Amino acid sequence: GVQRVNIKHRKSTTKQRSSRALMTMHPLDKRFACLEISYLDPGENNAGKITVVSLFRPEKRNSVSTEMWREIGTAFHLVGSIGDNCRCVILRGAGKGFCGGIDMLDEHFLAGMDGDDDSIRRAIAFKPQILEMQDAFTAIERCQVPVVAAVHGCCIGAGMDMICCADVRVASASAVFSVREARVGLAADVGTLQRFPKLVGSGSIVRELCLTGRDFGAKVALELGFVSCLVEDDGDLMRAATNICLEICRNSPVAVACTKASLNYSRDHTVADGLEHVALMNSTALQSEDLAKAFMINSGAAADTQYQPLLAHSRL
Repeated sequence: GVQRVNIKHRKSTTKQRSSRALMTMHPLDKRFACLEISYLDPGENNAGKITVVSLFRPEKRNSVSTEMWREIGTAFHLVGSIGDNCRCVILRGAGKGFCGGIDMLDEHFLAGMDGDDDSIRRAIAFKPQILEMQDAFTAIERCQVPVVAAVHGCCIGAGMDMICCADVRVASASAVFSVREARVGLAADVGTLQRFPKLVGSGSIVRELCLTGRDFGAKVALELGFVSCLVEDDGDLMRAATNICLEICRNSPVAVACTKASLNYSRDHTVADGLEHVALMNSTALQSEDLAKAFMINSGAAADTQYQPLLAHSRL
């Protein structure tokens, strides 16, 4: 089975990676300092279909600096859209935890609030930075392929913002979650307050957790439906996430992309709007060769049939 990878050095070689859990370097990896991006090869003709994005500041509990924040937005804007055959992404944290929140020692976060200028002018100047931070995490949600967040250890503040953007969340028993912002003097402003209530569907418990900033464990997260799978040992976490990805990879990439798009759209619109949206998508998607291939695969007539990968996105 696929084991969790404990990567000890940022510049580990492809050979070293592949000998430790069948992971090889993704071509995007060299662009990032605070993330590690790898291909996972779990066998079954799925080489290259699963991309692992690891938050890589283990010495800081993967707390998010301004550099990491920008890199997350860039990485999820590109993964799955550059012709890399990616069909699913696992988002994880390197080291002892998923994410310890924002890096409070990074002075760049509040640099725009300094100075003796009129407060409203500083506010107008600072707002674009908040919007930029929101967009970086929203890139996880907008990623064309499904994102499975694998959480162990701490998942605090910005970590919660990130995994609320994922399509699926799995956790180990060591995971501890917290919407910590109220305890440090601010309202969460990067997406948790908007997404978390829609993910768990309970106004009372959401408000309690957000207003108190209290920690809650993996068992509570499972009971709320915030995570869909709980494993006892951190070492089993990547295996659980990989198994979900493998099930997704067996399906048509067109069907998966359209399903994700419809789910995201319908969450923020009326049922009637969602039906119109999916009707428009399927009026083209149903003409795909994947429909016939899916029938052949599921009927056993051509079990070795492979779906064609999605094309690289056209860009200016």
